Amino acid sequence: MGYESKLQVIQSGDKNRQFYLICPAPLAGALELEKSERIEWVVKDRYTLIVRRVQAAAKRKGAKNA
Repeated sequence: MGYESKLQVIQSGDKNRQFYLICPAPLAGALELEKSERIEWVVKDRYTLIVRRVQAAAKRKGAKNA
């Protein structure tokens, strides 16, 4: 099952633009994302973005040690 999001752009002044991609709540829940968690965007190709956590899962708050 996929989740659609709408890309948002905020522009301040003539040159400064920021793009925002909202992560739907069901997807964030399935990934167990937490507030202020750092993620990294990796461009695989023009049509594929990979999102991964900056910290290892074992170091995340509340994660169980294996």
